Amino acid sequence: MARSAEKRGKNETAAAEKKVKATGKSAGGARGGITAPVTPSADLAEIVGKGDLPRSEVVKKVWDYIKKHDLQDAKDRRQINGDDKLAKIFGKKSVSMFEMNKHLSAHLSTPKA
Repeated sequence: MARSAEKRGKNETAAAEKKVKATGKSAGGARGGITAPVTPSADLAEIVGKGDLPRSEVVKKVWDYIKKHDLQDAKDRRQINGDDKLAKIFGKKSVSMFEMNKHLSAHLSTPKA
């Protein structure tokens, strides 16, 4: 009989906790890429906050800011019409949503340990 996703998730979590207790090491999982913490630049920190965040959270907070201030183009929703804060990050007034991450990465750095 197939297990539900919820039951499977609970079992996997229990197994990971058991491994941590037994070995004293982390259970593994994603530690890099989009889940790795990054430090935003001063300009980007005005939008997402000053603390270290995973890259996915940075993108989510930028999108929240864009939607809150209604900065998507009315005719072409793929275009983002930046205000003064976003223009500092993007380097220009309007960018495509597909090139947004390229501009964001220039304002993110790995935290110093």
